[in-house]
Amino acid sequence: MNKIVKDALVLTAITLISGLTLGTVYEVTKEPIAKQEELTKQEAFKTVLPDAASFEEKEMEGNSGEEIPAAAGYSAQQITGVADALDASGNVIGHVYTVVTSEGYAGDISFTMGILSDGTVTGIEMLSISETAGLGMKAAEDEFKGQYAGKKVEKFEYSKTGATAENQIDAISGATITTNAVTNGVNAGIEFFKATKGGN
Repeated sequence: MNKIVKDALVLTAITLISGLTLGTVYEVTKEPIAKQEELTKQEAFKTVLPDAASFEEKEMEGNSGEEIPAAAGYSAQQITGVADALDASGNVIGHVYTVVTSEGYAGDISFTMGILSDGTVTGIEMLSISETAGLGMKAAEDEFKGQYAGKKVEKFEYSKTGATAENQIDAISGATITTNAVTNGVNAGIEFFKATKGGN
């Protein structure tokens, strides 16, 4: 009986010490991790809208990040973050959106997209993507991402046979699902811009 009590006390002590240690590690690492995530996000902002001197993150209004894309037919996409892009004088020159699309082949794809005040898409930058290596992961490469940059269109489409129009991009060979997911995400961002910033 004493051995059972002793073993129970030892296990309780180990559990307590482990819990305290994990709690301490979490508290110590929480702030550095948050700072690194913020730094990564700011770098992504600068990548998609390099002409901006700074970025000012804005509060999302209600469920607008889900409702606006859904109303335009993009129910698998949502805008989870908004930032105004400012020039050196503090004037708004565009916006950066954080977009999440759940249509990826291997799960959610998260990226930032920049859009100027006149509606020109300035680029996209992946924040989180885990598609198939050699196929869907090509969506994170400049050759694919660059197809959206510098274009002012109502809606992007993708082509499996070669883009021929301004609003078309070349689909990733063997990764149509990923191409579709990213393109729908960019289109959701365009719709959000139109609804909240007046579009043209």
